[in-house]
Amino acid sequence: MERYEADIVVVGGGPGGYVASIKAAQEGMKVVCVEKEALLGGTCLRVGCIPTKALLETSLRFYEAKKVFHEHGIAFGDISIDLKKAMKRKERIVNTLAGGISQLFKKNKITRLKGQAKIISPSEVVIDEGTVVQARHILIATGSKPAGLPFAKFGKRINTSDEALAYEECPKHLVVIGAGAVGLELAMIWNRLGAKVTVLEVMDRILLGFDLDMTKKALKAFEAQGIEIRLGAKVLAVHEDDEKALVEVEGQESIQCDRVLVGVGRAPNTDGLGCEEVGITKDKKGFIVVVKGYKTNVGGIFAVGDVIGGLMLAHKAMEEGVMCINGLLGKFAELNYDAIPRICYTEPEVASVGKTEEELKAENREYKVGRFPFRANGRAHTMGYIDGEVKVLADAKSDKLLGMHMVGPRASELIALGGMALEFGASSEDIAMLCEPHPTLEEAIKEACLAVASKTIHL
Repeated sequence: MERYEADIVVVGGGPGGYVASIKAAQEGMKVVCVEKEALLGGTCLRVGCIPTKALLETSLRFYEAKKVFHEHGIAFGDISIDLKKAMKRKERIVNTLAGGISQLFKKNKITRLKGQAKIISPSEVVIDEGTVVQARHILIATGSKPAGLPFAKFGKRINTSDEALAYEECPKHLVVIGAGAVGLELAMIWNRLGAKVTVLEVMDRILLGFDLDMTKKALKAFEAQGIEIRLGAKVLAVHEDDEKALVEVEGQESIQCDRVLVGVGRAPNTDGLGCEEVGITKDKKGFIVVVKGYKTNVGGIFAVGDVIGGLMLAHKAMEEGVMCINGLLGKFAELNYDAIPRICYTEPEVASVGKTEEELKAENREYKVGRFPFRANGRAHTMGYIDGEVKVLADAKSDKLLGMHMVGPRASELIALGGMALEFGASSEDIAMLCEPHPTLEEAIKEACLAVASKTIHL
């Protein structure tokens, strides 16, 4: 039996785990990271954020070639997509980035072990019932897995997002259950590539957690592109055979299709981890409970990322990993969760950071609103994407920024300014006083902040 000794053993090589491993190594700790998959990077890199964005880029170029390029005077003959080649490009990107993490591990002298880890004591982890790692600290960063539905058993035609990122051919009709970011991004990919797409959402809105105004505008844009979105649609059952799938919806005709994507969220990934044996407390949904410093109830064991719940985002997991290591070393370890952006990478993109208007109303907080449409932005016109707007929420008395929300071109890149402003406690006037380069989309943020005081220049 092989044995290792370390200052910390990190279980999970996803965003939270690999970043925490690198941070700990940089601080002089001896680190062992255990990951059961061949590639480092976790769900985000292997079957989540990165492959999704790769296919979104591919499908956008295909869509633009068919629908947009002629406006620029660019003409083609027949346009087709080589899906096999597109998938190879996606895999090449994944492998390149995963290889980069492996190189970072080597650079920082991190020991990487492959296998299923099980915690057998507050200071010991066994891997595949063989190799044992003894460490002063254990950090759980095992992430999450697609959540299922009791009436939709995964199979050949009833799929998770993992399978929907690797279809060998474009579905004729794809039904997506759930209108969150994952479901909508995949709906957009396959809609652009030629599938008929129907999205079923049990709630009366899309993108729960985002600002409602922005999601309403996004909904209209998605429908204009040909995606059918049914709100208030309660799915009762899903059946499949070798040829088709059938989705039963309350009060509606059943939908026959060839693929069903279940995109109703994610569940904590703690199978086989040994939480029960060592007494780690979980909540009712199975997420590991932590207190300040990301400590579990068992001394010496910590947890970060999707496995502890909250916003299930790679960048949130990364920062938690850093803060957890900082806390172990007695350094600053406070993460401002109000300054963590949320993004849906559709077209238009939807982005949100800080308080939504609905949250401020629920808190009975007085606030001011500033808006500015991309239709009045020069750069948006040159790009040909003018739908959407920026919305800023500021405290009615102090003018302190409370939230920033947007739907429109490259919102995923723009929203970082809102996060930075919230982190630094900026006012809307602070942002309004910035000299933004012209022409840029970021000018819309400045104008929205000017609008808080009813002083917009270009509207």
